Amino acid sequence: MDPQAIELFKLQAEICKTLADPNRLMLLHLLRGGEKSVSQLVDSLRLPQSNVSRHLAVLRERSLVETRREGTTIFYRMANPKISEACDLVREVLQSQLNRNQALVNSLNTHV
Repeated sequence: MDPQAIELFKLQAEICKTLADPNRLMLLHLLRGGEKSVSQLVDSLRLPQSNVSRHLAVLRERSLVETRREGTTIFYRMANPKISEACDLVREVLQSQLNRNQALVNSLNTHV
C-alpha cells in the first residue's frame, strides 16, 4: 500500500476512536438538528458542563464540529453533514444485527 493510503487509514482509525464514546455520539446526534449552545447541550444530555465541554473539545480537535462565539456563548455545529450519514449507516448495521439476533431468539423460543 502506498504511504498516502496508509496515512488515510490512520486518520480513519482516529476518527473511529473519537466516535467510540456514547456521549460524543449523542452530542453529534443533537447537533444534526442545527447549531446549539453548550448550555443547550448540557440541558439535553443532563451531564455536567465540564463533561460536555471535554467531549466537545475532542470533537473539535478532530474537526467533527465547529464553533461560533456570540458574546460569552459558544455555539457548536456539525462540521460536515456526512458525519451524520456515517453515524446513520453504523446504526443501520447495528439495528440489522439486533433484528437478526432477536429473530434467532424468537425461533429458539418457539422450538422449546
